[in-house]
Amino acid sequence: MTLRSLQTTCLATIILLIFPGLIFVQELKQIKLLEPQTDIGRPLMQVLKDRKSTRSFSSKELSMQTLSNLLWAAFGFREPPSDSRTAPSAMNQQEIDIYVSTAEGLYLYDAGKHALNQILAKDIRNLTGIQSFVGRVPVNLIYVADFSKMHYSGSDEKKIFTSAADTGFISQNVYLYCASEYLATVVRGMIKRKALSKAMQLRPDQKIILSQSVGYP
Repeated sequence: MTLRSLQTTCLATIILLIFPGLIFVQELKQIKLLEPQTDIGRPLMQVLKDRKSTRSFSSKELSMQTLSNLLWAAFGFREPPSDSRTAPSAMNQQEIDIYVSTAEGLYLYDAGKHALNQILAKDIRNLTGIQSFVGRVPVNLIYVADFSKMHYSGSDEKKIFTSAADTGFISQNVYLYCASEYLATVVRGMIKRKALSKAMQLRPDQKIILSQSVGYP
């Protein structure tokens, strides 16, 4: 331990002794993703043949370049600053938000800036599903429908139907990217929705649709 870190630790201890009810708020961060590599990958027909669900993952982490490519393939902007994205959405409402759960915390994908905005600085991967592997897989994507963006979809029943279809387009993009790059993935509907929504601090008009695990086989 360096002298500076020792001094910081001592100062924090003294403050907590004087103010025992004080809570330290950890600063959340934004991660600017690398430019997506749009000139890589295998032929589409080969990728379609190899696409599959996998529930066995290694502990190997995804590189930042791979994560950048993955999120862009999922639902990135094709030609900024236009509003054309890699997956369609009903009436171009773009109501699906992608949250990224890792060991370092929970992040929200900002497609416009191609960046990750940290929402939580703690590991909540075990809440993203009921299978044992979800707490260990490097990345869990959580697809959340924001009903406040769905001005043309009518009733909540229609919004659920529409957002589920739009999530399907996005998750299939993830499947195809993973097949192209020899990654393992599985989309999951068995989610601890109530506990996860609370942990993610979602509003009542934000609905978790599906989750998708991504890692190396």
